[in-house]
Amino acid sequence: MTVTVCVIAYNEEKTLPRLLEDIKKQDYPAGQMEILLIDSRSEDTTMQVMQKFAEENHQYIRVTVEKNGKRTLPAGWNVALKLFQGDVILRIDAHARIPSDFVRKNVECLESGEDVSGGPRPNLPEEDTPWQRLLLLAETSMFGSGIASFRRESNKKYVKSMFHPAYRREVFEKAGKYDERLVRTEDNEMNYRIRKCGFRLCYDPSIRSWQYTRSSLKKMMKQKFGNGYWVVLTLKICPKCLSVYHFVPLAFVLAVIGSTILAICGKTWPAKTLWGAYGLAALGMSVLAVKGKEKHPFQLLLPGIFLLLHGSYGIGSLAGLLKLPFWDTTVDEDNTI
Repeated sequence: MTVTVCVIAYNEEKTLPRLLEDIKKQDYPAGQMEILLIDSRSEDTTMQVMQKFAEENHQYIRVTVEKNGKRTLPAGWNVALKLFQGDVILRIDAHARIPSDFVRKNVECLESGEDVSGGPRPNLPEEDTPWQRLLLLAETSMFGSGIASFRRESNKKYVKSMFHPAYRREVFEKAGKYDERLVRTEDNEMNYRIRKCGFRLCYDPSIRSWQYTRSSLKKMMKQKFGNGYWVVLTLKICPKCLSVYHFVPLAFVLAVIGSTILAICGKTWPAKTLWGAYGLAALGMSVLAVKGKEKHPFQLLLPGIFLLLHGSYGIGSLAGLLKLPFWDTTVDEDNTI
């Protein structure tokens, strides 16, 4: 079975070389692997890193470096779908790491009869510092990251979505290309369409990969804002590919706004109840998050970081809600939120 390993990157000169080294260390035969590297108009040396890899590695079927003129991920994946030649296409985030058995274990899962394979995707800090370990705690806590199965499930099962999946060629031949109107939820929509076509997504806990947590609080908040924004806009295209938990931060922000207005009008109990409940939840989840971890004073900031992440996601959702009635879904927008 030939495998196309696809990586789409934008300004990943720092993390991409590590991932490319991981790809070189795969124990799956290089003669059965195609490497497809797509640069999304990077403003750093990402393209040069890709070209250097292509020039130095001739052990694969081919190494192709291509440009994604629209920059967004779904547009990049559509470039890949036009170019890939393998029986399987395996999409890996440029901000990620993979173990040496990653390709092989995906192939074994697919050869057992599955259509789409994938597994858990824990997070890593870009640098081993107390501050980045704190951001990692916030991201990996259930209170901070949600309940997606690719984060913590330990049993083999069929799921609705997954990270770093491998797809048989026939999956995309039937399901079609990615919807380029969606910037952050393109995988949710595609996986929904794949399931509607009758294919199943097999979550195998033995297939592991990792993703780097954003290296600063500002970047994490920007990421959460964008996620919340696009989740709401997705309602106009594919509401069934979303779950209730996607809208919890929006409900929180609306509750904050509503209770604040009531407090200004003299009814303070809703605000007191809301902030009391949230404060207890944030404190309790912070204690659980640091349990068994090496202690550091930065960890005292964890409840506040939860609030900033939830608020960023919820405000992003509110921005999406305000745009929703005016969003023209017949136009492909070059959005980079």
